[in-house]
Amino acid sequence: QVQLVESGGGLVQAGGSLRLSCTTSGRTFSGYGIGWFRQAPGKERDFVAAISGSGGRTTYADSVKGRFTISRDTAKNTVYLQMNSLQPEDTAVYYCAARPYAMATGRTTYNYWGQGTQVTVSS
Repeated sequence: QVQLVESGGGLVQAGGSLRLSCTTSGRTFSGYGIGWFRQAPGKERDFVAAISGSGGRTTYADSVKGRFTISRDTAKNTVYLQMNSLQPEDTAVYYCAARPYAMATGRTTYNYWGQGTQVTVSS
């Protein structure tokens, strides 16, 4: 069982930055692909970014490319999402998720989910 806990959300002005963290408790998640997703009110949960188990491969949604960076610190069992140049449309609850082996962009392919952290960007 992999338990995920997100942190780092908050309220920020447009153009600002936040760094989200996704930490596992229990077993280590080295070898698990980790994804970040977000869900705005009344909308579906959308893919944001993902990183492979080794950390060597990453992929991003077009809407965040060049602004967000995903990384992982295996020793700390933590994956980060650095978010720069935030815009009001980035406002959402952000979730991290884990799946064995490779990373993926499909929400339904992830086995484990955190509870989410709220990110609010004011204009």
